[in-house]
Amino acid sequence: GAKVIAAASTDEKCDFCRQLGADETINYSTQDLRERLKELTGGKGPDVIYDPVGGPFTEPAFRSIAWRGRHLVIGFAAGDIPAIKINLALVKGASIVGVFWGDFARREP
Repeated sequence: GAKVIAAASTDEKCDFCRQLGADETINYSTQDLRERLKELTGGKGPDVIYDPVGGPFTEPAFRSIAWRGRHLVIGFAAGDIPAIKINLALVKGASIVGVFWGDFARREP
């Protein structure tokens, strides 16, 4: 099965994520997101990143991704739509996948 690593801005939110079933958590206000993702995956990086937030943490998360990983763009709760340098996908053999849930549900019920 998958190892779920949740990232949040406070320890309270991290605790809540653990209660919901996250195996590990990262408080990105006090920890380096990219470094911690690498540590928690034995240096490999995550195979899949589920990103409903966007904003300034998208790029460090993507930089941590495993070879041939997939970054799922779910939304932009942070308000800012991030810009990622496309060469990052090239050097990682990684994919950036847009997941517009409403449209998926309509097109593929």
